[in-house]
Amino acid sequence: MCGIVGVVGREAAAPRILEALRRLEYRGYDSAGISTLVNGHIDRRRAEGKLTNLAAVLEANPLTGTTGIGHTRWATHGAPVERNAHPHGTSRVSVVHNGIIENHAELRDELEAKGQVFETETDTETFARLVDWHLQQGADPEQAAAAALGRVHGAFALAMVFAGHPRKLICARQGAPLAVGFGEGEMFVGSDALALAPLTRRIAYLEEGDWAVVSDTGAVFHDAGGAVVERQVKLTAVSGAAVGKGNYRHFMEKELHEHPVVLGDTLQQYLEPSTRSVTLPALPFDAARVPRLTISACGSAFLAGMVGRYWIEQVARIPVDADVASELRYRDPPLPEGGAAILISQSGETADNLAAMKMLRERGQKILSIVNVPESSMARESDATVLTVAGPEISVASTKAITAQLAVLACLAIGLGRARGTLSAAAEAELTAELLEVPAKAAAVLERDSEIRAMAAEVAKARDVLFLGRGPLFPIALEGALKLKEISYIHAEGYAAGEMKHGPIALIDKDVPVIALCPSGPLFEKTASNLQEAAARGGRVMAFTDEAGAGPLSRFAERVVTLPHAGTFAAPILHAIPVQLLAYHVAVLKGTDVDQPRNLAKSVTVE
Repeated sequence: MCGIVGVVGREAAAPRILEALRRLEYRGYDSAGISTLVNGHIDRRRAEGKLTNLAAVLEANPLTGTTGIGHTRWATHGAPVERNAHPHGTSRVSVVHNGIIENHAELRDELEAKGQVFETETDTETFARLVDWHLQQGADPEQAAAAALGRVHGAFALAMVFAGHPRKLICARQGAPLAVGFGEGEMFVGSDALALAPLTRRIAYLEEGDWAVVSDTGAVFHDAGGAVVERQVKLTAVSGAAVGKGNYRHFMEKELHEHPVVLGDTLQQYLEPSTRSVTLPALPFDAARVPRLTISACGSAFLAGMVGRYWIEQVARIPVDADVASELRYRDPPLPEGGAAILISQSGETADNLAAMKMLRERGQKILSIVNVPESSMARESDATVLTVAGPEISVASTKAITAQLAVLACLAIGLGRARGTLSAAAEAELTAELLEVPAKAAAVLERDSEIRAMAAEVAKARDVLFLGRGPLFPIALEGALKLKEISYIHAEGYAAGEMKHGPIALIDKDVPVIALCPSGPLFEKTASNLQEAAARGGRVMAFTDEAGAGPLSRFAERVVTLPHAGTFAAPILHAIPVQLLAYHVAVLKGTDVDQPRNLAKSVTVE
């Protein structure tokens, strides 16, 4: 979650760190802070709340110095107040930290017994005090850092500066990402390439257990055993261009309107229009013989994976399990010899997914990742990667990344079907034709904005909302409910339409909108019947459908938004867009913080 930046530079560090933190604020916005070395001493500024508050503090009381570290926080231990804001430390060392130090309580007791006096409730201060204690015993910064790293357990990325060492920064990672950037006579550290892109394109990633000593002349990397190792320096593909909203009110609105381009760019990688066929990159398993696939993801990426399960089972006839990554390890499923796993993530840094990947690999499964960041931990550690082309996604609530994931999963299902002989060339051409039309139809969905905004005006009055869908649209109903909860704070639930009468129908009254994803097709009549049951009990039925479905539904639905017709296969991709747009408009009407909803952050790097 939290964002880390470090600079050993030739010019004032604080303004550069602050700008880099702006690119990382999606990782956390409970508080922020910066420490620099000023005349050999550590100076620090912190502020509760968003980065604008820290910017105001720095404007009133600037920080000088060319070496420093910064942090934007998503709170784990300790309330999100200035006292608990990073950096933490003493007059000798200052530390920023992403992750959780699991044995902090044990270490805290030990350090307090040795005379260390704590000022906060954070686990990070425990590490800082541990380093400080070793410094007091005469250790130099490298020795103190190495000794402290040998004592802590958990998942973390750390960066620290030391009084009296104005051209030095030490960083480390265990289960959370961290990169070192190489400049001309200056060096940088960041949670990801996005933060460092305006500063340098030359980046080396710390591997699991690594720690590095960074100075203005370069970096010395050490592995978990302390041995000096080489880490490859690569040119990042991430753009250093300013990440802005353009003429849109919010990043989420901008990213919603990027759906057509993102879908086009992603599909273009895998579809051949002239032959109406799919071309996949080399897979790490034999598609014709793989006995079972396991899909693992978190949040909206998991919901995309649920749709992928429908597609792959129906088109390629491969048995598929789909699990939330945080549960997969603990379910301890039997995994077949020769099996494979598909991991899905926007950031490629999600801690639960990386932990699931480790378990799956230990159990002999080949790993294929669908990811948006080619330099991420997940991409680097997978047997093969299929990239989405969504670009940076700054709004915490994911939008365009999900439709890009759906596009990749659809292509994967078709490719697997052809490889297994369950899909004829004619059927491949038909499904490919559906997908080729998706970007243009996505643009047409966005043209229904005013109708969706009118629906949002009614939904915004509700305390509870139900979303219904059948088949591969059931996960999209879950996505609609998730988005509404995330950014408007309205309680919402998604259900398979056929399950409504098995409990949720008890919740329906005149104040509960029932929002259905109900395009024409083989499941239309059954879903429409479920909606009539809701209407008969006073439910406020609202529906997203196509022209063929609009007539029947208009007889009893309060509102019907007519979308472009898509085939049954492509319908989930198109229907993901209006439910996201609906949530956006509801949140705007309720006046919530659309891009940075309370208690949430992107790139969840703690389990």
